[in-house]
Amino acid sequence: MIQIARILLTALVLGATFTAQAGEAEIRKNLAAQIPQLGKIDEVNKTPVPGLYEVRINNADIVYTDEQGNYLLHGNLLDLRAQRNLTEERVSKLTEVPFNKLPLEDAIKIVRGNGSRKLAVFADPNCGYCKRFEKDLRNISDITVYLFLYPVLSPDSTVKSHAIWCSKDRVKSWYDWMLDGVAPSEAPGKCSQAPLQRNIEFGRRYAITGTPTLFFTSGKRIPGAVPAAQVEKELTAAK
Repeated sequence: MIQIARILLTALVLGATFTAQAGEAEIRKNLAAQIPQLGKIDEVNKTPVPGLYEVRINNADIVYTDEQGNYLLHGNLLDLRAQRNLTEERVSKLTEVPFNKLPLEDAIKIVRGNGSRKLAVFADPNCGYCKRFEKDLRNISDITVYLFLYPVLSPDSTVKSHAIWCSKDRVKSWYDWMLDGVAPSEAPGKCSQAPLQRNIEFGRRYAITGTPTLFFTSGKRIPGAVPAAQVEKELTAAK
């Protein structure tokens, strides 16, 4: 009986593996045939929803399909019971950036208090949420903020970012604009925009699609203007 049970268990495991592999192969084949512009499929995984598969493309783009690859769904998969955005969590994991891999030389360094806690922020000078976040962030002490100018909203965002980056006092220029609405002086022609372009390229590579986007030393990434209390919590957890 024990031997038979082992044989049956092995058969079930192999059968499940074969089914999963067959399902993935069919998904890849059908999606490639029906949507050739979808590009190379990096990975196919089951989701917690029966019959629904996650398809990863372009490194960190997530779409969903059925087990035959006949339907395609683009959007967020929410776990209502756990109140979790599974798509957002997955993309955050895929695009996680170790803090020591951030190109800090292309950021404006802002130190308050002893500067012992570290945070990186990608922000657009014309982003209303970024302005609100800056006001909240002023309530947090003993922090070093690496501010990456990330002009993605409009051509004027590039103009203002360039002017702030080229200012004699970048920190003052940033705060003057974000907190008091005092526009920065026009950037001198000889001041390069290369750091801004590198920030844009970095953001594209790691799917930074909105501002502000926050990176903590723990490796955690949070999109959006989260309250100061949450920032404090994440800074404490990152120690």
